[in-house]
Amino acid sequence: MKLLVLLFSVVMLSCSKSGKKALESGEYYQAALQSIEKLRKDSDNDKSLEVLPNAYKLAQEDLLRDISRAKMANQQFKYERVVDDYAKLNELHDRIEKCNACRKIVSPDSYFREYEDAIEMAATERYDYADALLRRGTIESGRAAFENFNELIRYAPNYKDVNAKAEEALFLGSYHVVVEQPGINSKMYQYSNDFFRGKIDEFLQTNRRLNKFIRFYQPAEAKQLKLNPDHVVRLEFIEFVVGETNLKSEKVNVMSKDSVRTGTAKIDGKNIDVYGLVNATVTRFHKSVRSRGLLSMEIYDYKSKKVLLRDELPGEFIWDNKWASFNGDERALSKLDLEAVKFKEQMPPPPQQMFIEFCKPIYDQFSSRIKRFYDKY
Repeated sequence: MKLLVLLFSVVMLSCSKSGKKALESGEYYQAALQSIEKLRKDSDNDKSLEVLPNAYKLAQEDLLRDISRAKMANQQFKYERVVDDYAKLNELHDRIEKCNACRKIVSPDSYFREYEDAIEMAATERYDYADALLRRGTIESGRAAFENFNELIRYAPNYKDVNAKAEEALFLGSYHVVVEQPGINSKMYQYSNDFFRGKIDEFLQTNRRLNKFIRFYQPAEAKQLKLNPDHVVRLEFIEFVVGETNLKSEKVNVMSKDSVRTGTAKIDGKNIDVYGLVNATVTRFHKSVRSRGLLSMEIYDYKSKKVLLRDELPGEFIWDNKWASFNGDERALSKLDLEAVKFKEQMPPPPQQMFIEFCKPIYDQFSSRIKRFYDKY
């Protein structure tokens, strides 16, 4: 039974590759392509030699019939359908011409002149339609024009000034957003703020278009272009504090859990080890240095001055340092205390670095919020 299933699978696979299955299903164009590909690899394949002449003839008849119907139809952009069909006919012609075994059994017809004529007619119609949309001058018509110019570029990328027109339509159909970065009136933190602004700029450059219809600008860039934006994103630090220090210490008396050797004693002239519990005083220190900030994020419509979004983005960074010291017998210390006494008090990071650290979660919130906001645009 398994052998029969295997043989059936091999036969079906062979038929599929030869184009026979596609031919029997009425998929003549696919059947022709499959048989050509099979003969290109195996010029003596009996099934493909049998399939190709019939598949090519039927595919040609089907495509020419579809072209005739499309030309007669009262339908917008009907010549794009004609372009696609002529492209398929020429594809069959080119593939057969490049296959020695195929050329021996089929003489393919070319339709290159007809294809060029169809492209001219299709391109003219699509271009005129898209250009009319562009002249309406609205965001919605700009987006529709952009999609139509792109459809034209698909089959006629060099038609007139279609690429420039597509860019013009994209500009018209886009929301142009200027992002105003926060300033800091402190020389100490100027470098750190520049670093944060640099991260925002990097995000805007990398995501200059969150989608194809959103475009971000720096204020200087917008001024140079004399741009009247649609939206302005204003970022401003409401407050920030760097280096709030909190030092805690606790002094505890500890005792060993088990008896340990504390000395010797002479009994009956013999030195005997003496065991007992030992103690020590441990002082545990915990220093935390907290830095935090709050960034205001406001998006407003430039023309109406209406606020579209107002949010506050908090950020925090806490630097911790733990260490300990002791007096007494070290053997009274727990494992945790033994580890702690190995450490000494450390200096916290410089203020500029702590500023950068608390800005990191603010940056993450900014990038996610602005993406979420412009998803609807």
